[in-house]
Amino acid sequence: MEMERRFKVYVYSEGEPPIVHDGPCKDIYTMEGRFIHEMEHGPSARFRTRDATRAHAFFMPFSVTRMVTYLYQPSTYDVTPLQRFVADYVGAVSAKYPFWNRTHGADHFMVACHDWGPHASVGNPHLYNNSIRALCNANASEGFNPQKDVSLPEIHLLDGNISPKLLSPPPTHAPRPILAFFAGGLHGPIRPLLLRHWKDRGDPDLRVYEYLPKHLDYYTLMLQSKFCLCPSGYEVASPRIVEATYAECVPVIISEHYVLPFSDVLNWDAFSIKVEVSGIPRLKEILKAVPEDKYRRLREGLKAVRRHFVLNQPAKRFDAFHMVLHSIWLRRLNLNLG
Repeated sequence: MEMERRFKVYVYSEGEPPIVHDGPCKDIYTMEGRFIHEMEHGPSARFRTRDATRAHAFFMPFSVTRMVTYLYQPSTYDVTPLQRFVADYVGAVSAKYPFWNRTHGADHFMVACHDWGPHASVGNPHLYNNSIRALCNANASEGFNPQKDVSLPEIHLLDGNISPKLLSPPPTHAPRPILAFFAGGLHGPIRPLLLRHWKDRGDPDLRVYEYLPKHLDYYTLMLQSKFCLCPSGYEVASPRIVEATYAECVPVIISEHYVLPFSDVLNWDAFSIKVEVSGIPRLKEILKAVPEDKYRRLREGLKAVRRHFVLNQPAKRFDAFHMVLHSIWLRRLNLNLG
């Protein structure tokens, strides 16, 4: 790949852990910390150059999740401390080096999987408007610009690893007796609609729970289901999309304004189904109407794309780390510095 041969990233050394050069490597914000660690310390550091004059892009390795942990005052919903840190960080690197000022940050990038990543980026107008923001919260109605920004998959690894139950999904011919499955809390505007129409219906085809009964197992139900419902919560991204991909349970994406990860190179219609929010009352009808041959093609599509959503340690070709880096590379190629 051309990216592997040519792409060089300069990682700014400014800042100290835990807010810079560090990040969460497990739980729901895994993508953020693992990218920082791989970029700085993993074998993929081959993409890193110590000579800034050779760099095609410049990485600001701060962690918004760590900012929330160490700078945010709980229950205030005040993101000003995060924005102030970002403003100070950009101010420091732009005062010390010429690279930010020559492009107004257009060849710089940040990576954030916390919901408040977009809000933190407001700390510097050029970062918000010009830089490549790699975000899990990729909401086109809230300033996410797919022409320059990168949508990250939200990968929930409770202990930093894929659940053993999802490592080897059942073969394609194995029966999946449940049509569709969802379990999750009342977050945001879409899930209440889903639960109002389908929770506690006693329908063996459509298993929808707010709280999963203790005698049932979340991943086992995914592996027994043909389709996994993936409604947005407070923010557009959902870790269920990746979990469903691991389980080879066709994701049913119910969202508004969500720019799906890696859409530059992946055809989501080949391995998922999108349902409008207005279609929630007809979910069973919609999914029952999917022909068996199309369903089999969707399952095969999931098998083909699975590796693109896996975070390996160390990173491997075509895995999630490389897909994110490739997305940044594509936007750097499209950048017209004038």
